[in-house]
Amino acid sequence: MHGILNEAAALLDRGKAVAVATVVQTWSSAPRDAGASMLVSADGAVLGSVSGGCVDGDVYELAREVLVSGVPTVVRYGVSDDAALAVGLTCGGTIEVLVRRHIAGAATGAPPGSRGPDDVALARGLAAAVGAHRPAGLATVVEHPDPARVGAQLLVVPTAQGGDASGTLGGGRLDAAVAADAAGLIGAGRTEVLTYGADGERQGTGCRVLVEVFAAPARLIVAGVTDFAAAVTTVGRFLGHRVTVCDARPVFATRERFPDAHDVVVDWPHRYLAAEVAAGRTDRRTALLVLTHDARFDVPLLEVALRSPALGFIGAMGSRRTHEDRCRRLREAGLTGTELARLASPVGLDLGARTPEETAISIAAEMVARRWGGGGGPLGELDGPIHHPPPAF
Repeated sequence: MHGILNEAAALLDRGKAVAVATVVQTWSSAPRDAGASMLVSADGAVLGSVSGGCVDGDVYELAREVLVSGVPTVVRYGVSDDAALAVGLTCGGTIEVLVRRHIAGAATGAPPGSRGPDDVALARGLAAAVGAHRPAGLATVVEHPDPARVGAQLLVVPTAQGGDASGTLGGGRLDAAVAADAAGLIGAGRTEVLTYGADGERQGTGCRVLVEVFAAPARLIVAGVTDFAAAVTTVGRFLGHRVTVCDARPVFATRERFPDAHDVVVDWPHRYLAAEVAAGRTDRRTALLVLTHDARFDVPLLEVALRSPALGFIGAMGSRRTHEDRCRRLREAGLTGTELARLASPVGLDLGARTPEETAISIAAEMVARRWGGGGGPLGELDGPIHHPPPAF
């Protein structure tokens, strides 16, 4: 995808129009996932694919038409459709594809759905974010009661100061709703189609927006191999994290004990985390949970974690006595009050949890609350909006 972004930005910079076909949704055994894209330039060159070949030829011809008309077009290919069979979609699935023209400047008398100078800025902004490995989301209106708003785009690039959005979907209320929801999808590293009312009503219908997320899934690193760690691993995966379990004891750190973990690493956790941070494989969406209850593991690991800005949530399990002893050891190791303030310990919200599974929900609830700025209280006792502004990453 990075090659398509760079090529689109380069062509637009030279004043050339391009058409980009993007998979919006898939059903059953579709050949490509949502977000897969194909670029067709004005001179007929092609980059990328929406189907691995089976419907690319038909989409190519459609893209050539959209380059001339300027009108965004949504088409669906399914195995039971005559058109799909004609172009060779025999995998048994169904795909929906949006084809949109991008131009360097607004043409005189351009039809509804054509875009102008904002295309260049959005292409440059998205290419720059992806090139710098910054999480980003591109929202595109796929369906709307007003045909002129189909194809409108909003780029969301979270920053250290909060959310940074450019472009517009045609209305302030819709922009605000999509920007907030896109931040959540960016945090999870997940592309989705969202549905709203025409003006951004969350309970409405009639407007569909594809949010393409350019980010790896958020990471959850679990240090320790207890029953609580197993439950946290399951909940973390359910929330969409890429989960790594790390412990230095090979007899306990096994795939059989942690079937929901994406990775099970046998190593000293502090050494593993230091290597991941140094390699740039953690960011402000990364959460670390220290569940070892052993100062030999906890203190060296928390020294590394609390001194690294490339972690968004750092939590440690234990009693209040364990917490005080842990903080004493960390202060003796030279950590400052500011660094210690980043530690969520004892980790978890007060849910009255008892079992490992209930405790895992308590821990996950605090992770969510910290990310979105929630207070953790019952919504029924609060005033004001339920949804919080986009977080900093």
